[in-house]
Amino acid sequence: MSRIGAFTARLYRGEVGYDFVGKRKIWYSISVLIAITAIVGLAVRGINESIDFKGGAVFTTPKTSVSVEEAVSDAQDASGKTAVVQKLGNGSLRIQIAEITTKQSDPIKAQLAKDLKVDQNQITADLVGPSWGSTIANKAWTGLIIFLVLVVIYLAIAFEWRMAVAAFVALLHDIVITVGVYALVGFQVSPGTVIGLLTILGYSLYDTVVVFDSLKEQSKGITKQTKYTYSEIANQSINSTLVRSINTTVVALLPVAGLLFIGGGFLGAGDLNDIALSLFVGLAAGAYSSIFIATPLVAELKEREPRMKALRKRVLAKRAKAEQEAAAEGPGAQAAGTAPGGPAPAVAGPRDRSPRGGRSSGRRR
Repeated sequence: MSRIGAFTARLYRGEVGYDFVGKRKIWYSISVLIAITAIVGLAVRGINESIDFKGGAVFTTPKTSVSVEEAVSDAQDASGKTAVVQKLGNGSLRIQIAEITTKQSDPIKAQLAKDLKVDQNQITADLVGPSWGSTIANKAWTGLIIFLVLVVIYLAIAFEWRMAVAAFVALLHDIVITVGVYALVGFQVSPGTVIGLLTILGYSLYDTVVVFDSLKEQSKGITKQTKYTYSEIANQSINSTLVRSINTTVVALLPVAGLLFIGGGFLGAGDLNDIALSLFVGLAAGAYSSIFIATPLVAELKEREPRMKALRKRVLAKRAKAEQEAAAEGPGAQAAGTAPGGPAPAVAGPRDRSPRGGRSSGRRR
């Protein structure tokens, strides 16, 4: 077995790990920095809404040798509005002009045919009314709000309110980053973007719930033992599902990267860009928030409970006593009851160990 394979196997079994919860302030700082960058980009550049939300027309031309820059200039001269032009894979052009009426579209179409030197009858025009676009935008926001509310209610019932709050914060984290990237990159926000956004929120929530389920199982009866604090059990839950989260994220990102960089970049498919960018950024942000934001935040909220404070005090007192006894016996003695790796281990022990059951029957002695 390769070194990477051996390491991931040990990581999955809980024999090694990383102290995600103990270093949560670092992850919070990184997330705040990214979120501030996204918000600044959103405030400065704003969201580039497609005509599906603002209303307007999309003109698709036949194959032409006219460059994108020339087409943008011609479209803006013909309409007096800002135009977005994309070169499609077959050599045709996709020209979007927002906030024009049906009466305005015909003379614009005629002028485009003249400037681009193509047959006017071969230019197709798809019109979207401003009222319809406004309705779509309102429904998109309504759907997002309903989704978030239902998520919080479900998690509060299935787990507890602290986990619901942590998952809600993680989802908002993903939304802010994804929307901020759209503002910075300048990609259009279309109905496809909304579909992609809801998809990645569901994926992020799924990944978070997997860790929460592991944490809920391993923390049962936690106050009846004095070996591990709640934060250490939470950290064990992250590490025991870490390999699975990484594998799932990588496998999901590969086809999305193909859509974004090949389908959108080389073929010039605008709709693919709209969906793929939100999926690519959202999947990466969702995996990050599940590991570095949601569970550490749950641990921080739980550690504020009086009974968890009392548990931490008992655990640390027992460890201090064990260390004193070990020091008195000699440097080579192993303190009984001390968790491997010192007073604040990255992983509480093998993944089949829980506060309730001590050693499992299958553990090697």
